[in-house]
Amino acid sequence: MAANSILIDGPEMAAIQAAAKRHGVFVSLGFSEAAAYSVGCLWNSNVLIGDDGLILNHHRKLVPTFYEKMVWAPGDGHGLRVSDTRIGKIGALICGENTNPLARYCLAAQGEQIHISAWPAIWPTRKPGAQNFDNVAANRIRAGGHSFEAKAFGVLNAGFLSKATIDCLLENGDDEAREVLERTPRAATQFLDPTGAVIGDTLQNDEGLAYARFDLDACVEPKQFHDIVGYYNRYDVFDLSIDRRRIQPATFTDDRQAPPSRSPRQPDTQPSQETATTSA
Repeated sequence: MAANSILIDGPEMAAIQAAAKRHGVFVSLGFSEAAAYSVGCLWNSNVLIGDDGLILNHHRKLVPTFYEKMVWAPGDGHGLRVSDTRIGKIGALICGENTNPLARYCLAAQGEQIHISAWPAIWPTRKPGAQNFDNVAANRIRAGGHSFEAKAFGVLNAGFLSKATIDCLLENGDDEAREVLERTPRAATQFLDPTGAVIGDTLQNDEGLAYARFDLDACVEPKQFHDIVGYYNRYDVFDLSIDRRRIQPATFTDDRQAPPSRSPRQPDTQPSQETATTSA
């Protein structure tokens, strides 16, 4: 896992940035991020790349969910930002973060118009046949709730788990694990309008391209009814503070070389080397 994780400023990300610029498209990408200062520290991360190839936002999942804690470290608030682009104000959260009303409100408070929620292809909590996690319903409820509350369009972006990937993961012949991966219901990629209703294409069991058309003017009227980041709130009662500093393992203060001392009896009458060089 660590060997296949990438750096935010590594060659893999640079290639994706170049492709976004070449084709003039925006890219929201989930990836397993490696740390430059640790060979073992990983994050569940998302990056938004603009159509000019520049990174607009880099977010690390705040809290790894359940068994994700065995792989990924907790993120920080640095990526809780909305990017103002030519196609609208875009924000994103990763999987279970869309359950967190404070994280969602943080993005809504920045005028978010398009909310991207990234989801795994499957989320097995029990063996197939038992009362399992309904990926489609649970994701739709959370993303739909945010669309309705923020009056924003929603993009539910689910991964795709192919048979080739399963075969690669289970080269050891673990039949029980294969059954879980093959029979657990898949998540869906779909789009929501500011009321939480599904619009455009839906993909669930196939890999492909899904399309939807957004009219950002459709965000205006719903905000006349309930604008939770405008007049439909009580800021004298509620006060939310977000720390968006990027967490680092240490703060280093390097020593500065002290200037040479001068004897009061022997003043320096010659120009310093720096002055002489500058004068030349």
